[in-house]
Amino acid sequence: MDPKTRHALKEGLADASGFVIGSLGGWALGQQLGLDFFAAPDAFGWREMAGLALIALGAGVGKIVARRIIAPPPPST
Repeated sequence: MDPKTRHALKEGLADASGFVIGSLGGWALGQQLGLDFFAAPDAFGWREMAGLALIALGAGVGKIVARRIIAPPPPST
């Protein structure tokens, strides 16, 4: 397999796995803090919005961390 294609595949897998794992981590943190986004189906108060922010933050951080671990940038030549 071409090295560029292999690196692109690694980046895609890192992004997808980091996004999912980070989102689940943010959701779990929100539940522990009492900021569960999915707790009240008909109400969107500050607790639900803060829980949503934690999920989004976890997704972003998870994506960045996974990409640095799984697919670091190739060395420049």
